Amino acid sequence: MSSTAPVPPTSDPVLDLLQDPAHDPVHDLAAELRGAIAVSSRRIRAERGDAGLTDPQYSVLMWLDKRGPLTPGQLAELERVQPPTVTRTVNCLVEDGLVAKGEHPSDGRAVLVSLTAAGIAEVAETRRRRHLWLAGRLADLTDDERALLADAAGVLRRLAES
Repeated sequence: MSSTAPVPPTSDPVLDLLQDPAHDPVHDLAAELRGAIAVSSRRIRAERGDAGLTDPQYSVLMWLDKRGPLTPGQLAELERVQPPTVTRTVNCLVEDGLVAKGEHPSDGRAVLVSLTAAGIAEVAETRRRRHLWLAGRLADLTDDERALLADAAGVLRRLAES
């Protein structure tokens, strides 16, 4: 049985926490929140429109809905994937009639990807279903539980934006 020597502290408290998380309640909370957020996110994402899109396909539609027409390169940056991955996704969405490719107004080599009416409808329907599912679960909670979640939502948003 081998025992490891304790790791000396560094000048970075986050690194120290990651090196020896066993005795820190912040680490326990981080693990609990990470798990709860992951499960909640997967459950909400399970609510989809009728197109049966994959998560990456729907994500492309969401970016186009938020930002308007984008190049495949811009979509790749937003999705943090390689351009060929986005190109394959966009081509599937074109085949399904959810996006269209058009000429870029200032760069003849580039294309712009934009939502079609069917793509706009798919985003709206998916949002509607996700909202209804979550609202239904929230309706089953007590007023105190809903207030707690409202406060937590603000804190989580601040964490995500930091």
